[in-house]
Amino acid sequence: MDTAVIPHQSIDFQAIGERLRAYRLGASLRAETVADQLGVSRAAVYRMEKGHIVKIETLERLGVILNTSLASLLGVGAEYYTSPVAYIERMRQLETDATRIMAHFEPISFLLTSDDYAAHLEQMLREANPDQDDPRIASVMKLLSDRKRAFSRRRPPIISLIGLREIERFVHFGLVGRIDLPPSVRMERSLAARREVERIIALLQEHPMDMQIGIVDGSMPNATFQVFERPGASFVAVSPFRFGELPNITTGIAQVTAAPQAVELYTKMVEDLWQRSYKGQKAADLLGSMLKVV
Repeated sequence: MDTAVIPHQSIDFQAIGERLRAYRLGASLRAETVADQLGVSRAAVYRMEKGHIVKIETLERLGVILNTSLASLLGVGAEYYTSPVAYIERMRQLETDATRIMAHFEPISFLLTSDDYAAHLEQMLREANPDQDDPRIASVMKLLSDRKRAFSRRRPPIISLIGLREIERFVHFGLVGRIDLPPSVRMERSLAARREVERIIALLQEHPMDMQIGIVDGSMPNATFQVFERPGASFVAVSPFRFGELPNITTGIAQVTAAPQAVELYTKMVEDLWQRSYKGQKAADLLGSMLKVV
């Protein structure tokens, strides 16, 4: 492959820059470190991440530094993320100008949680991780909080699908990172999970115009996913990372793609699940009945 500048008309440099930033954060590399390895200035790295023109040769070298492929940096086919930090940053980018978001998280989307949930999640992540000082935990929490604030400012329309079985498990186990906790702690964490479900019930009753929530009493996909409808191109993101009870940020490979067939199939699945989901007061009553027996 030659070292010529990539043709302007065939490449979205803004999207390349966004992916570069996501992979850099996922690799826990400072811009200065990447600049030193490339033999350029820190300002040059930031310009690349802002969407300035990049040579193929530079992208190939960046792929080696960031432990990813040239195809992933270019957005050809699927982008693969082994780091939850990189993946969450990519989600934040895709949400920035999304006109609609369709999502299924297990058990619920972080965007729907209370202000108290972040502290519980950080505690769960530390409990679940043998290395409680793992720097990824702080990075994940910062990005999730940044993403939630950005979402609150923009309020793009969102369809959020929630599985009833997943919510039952959420309340049963409570907000825990592992199950070998004292009974008193398990009880306290279960009550915290119940408060999160009560928040979902309140949202269902309020029925905000920009937030549609459907409770599905039946089988749900094993992996979490999101469909981002955006001007120009829509994306599907599929993730093994988990931010509910017994969370996981250590193992798995997330992927993002703009492949039309993937977008079409996931959109169709959302539409089918939405049609058979409980909504509004009926959904609130279903969750309320579940809380009485769990």
